[in-house]
Amino acid sequence: MKQELNRYEILEKITPLIENTAMRYNLIPVEIEFVKENHRWYVRIYLYSKEKDVTLDDCESVTRSLNDFLDELIPVKYYLEVSSPGLERKFKSDKEFLIFQGRRISLKLKEPLEGETEKIFKGEILDWDNNEGLKFFRFDDGTELQIPKSNIQSAKLYID
Repeated sequence: MKQELNRYEILEKITPLIENTAMRYNLIPVEIEFVKENHRWYVRIYLYSKEKDVTLDDCESVTRSLNDFLDELIPVKYYLEVSSPGLERKFKSDKEFLIFQGRRISLKLKEPLEGETEKIFKGEILDWDNNEGLKFFRFDDGTELQIPKSNIQSAKLYID
């Protein structure tokens, strides 16, 4: 009989372990996935550090530290992939606005701001609040903007 797998339950079990392990190396897991692709299960972990670039050695250390523990928590064969989020990563959750505070982003709005026609801006994340939205420093004119969460279509890291 085929075993039914609840990937959300497994994610719930493995997330604290992954977060604690990453923290030991001064790393932050930006995203943790447990997905099935082409009949294979994958655990993907994207790591970030505020102090330094994430290296291959960092990814290897986290992988080695996690392997045996994940095997105990995941009842199927899976492939573990640990990497950095990438230079121009598209944000997939609100918490990334906090994680990447102080970093440059490209921001796309659903609707232009009042008195404006543009919907795409480049700037820096000043602050994030789940109720107030994004406090943003816009590069092209040096203004600070408060952008409601409901008006943000997408955001991604931006490299000059």
